[in-house]
Amino acid sequence: MSGQKKSFEQLVSIMTRLRSKKGCPWDRKQTHKTLLPYLVEESYELIEAINSGDNDAVKEELGDVLLQVVFHAVIAAEKGKFDIYDVIAGLNEKLITRHPHVFAGKKGITRDWHVREMWEKGKKEEKRRESVVDGVPAAMPALLRARRLQSKVSTTGFKWKTSGAVIKKVEEELAEVKAALKSGKKRHIEEEIGDLMFTLVGLSYLMRIDPENALQRTNDKFIRRFKKAEKRLYTGMSEKKMLEEWARAKGRKKC
Repeated sequence: MSGQKKSFEQLVSIMTRLRSKKGCPWDRKQTHKTLLPYLVEESYELIEAINSGDNDAVKEELGDVLLQVVFHAVIAAEKGKFDIYDVIAGLNEKLITRHPHVFAGKKGITRDWHVREMWEKGKKEEKRRESVVDGVPAAMPALLRARRLQSKVSTTGFKWKTSGAVIKKVEEELAEVKAALKSGKKRHIEEEIGDLMFTLVGLSYLMRIDPENALQRTNDKFIRRFKKAEKRLYTGMSEKKMLEEWARAKGRKKC
């Protein structure tokens, strides 16, 4: 255990030295805001590594994400705000207080949705929020934000109960998209497409499917198929011919 603790302390020491006057010029000029793109990038690289199933890659990318956490904490420590050990202490306290069924012997918590409800209730009270949706960052990617919003409101009982009910809503929203297209009003079309996408996220949430992963898999599948068809495509190709080439790339004939 002492060796593990020493490794972590060494990481903090290295980052502190990189930020010192005798450290690295690039590291020294960074701020919380300038580091934001790297935090986002490293998070996505971790997601890609996890989806690949490559444990070595996951280990490496977890290290890169941890580096970002320590980097931000060292910057805060320099300003006398807090340090990495304050971050850890706060996290420890949060995990204990939000899991009373584990650490305080609270009874009746037997299902995962019980835990989610209790977690969101605790967060709302701690942060003095008026609504459970107040804590969903506006800066989140839209697809992830839509899923998070639906996850949050589900803890209040506001959620789809059956896939059939969601499908009916999807069909309703699709009909509204078609009506908007006939109107030719771009703002209206945009609104209705957004409603349709939000409802599809609701379907994915109900089925316990991550919509981001689902769309990324489709992106990857599209890339593979497009590369097969790309050499046979040309400017001015008719829509019929284009669809025939796409069907060939998918591995089946178009009727």
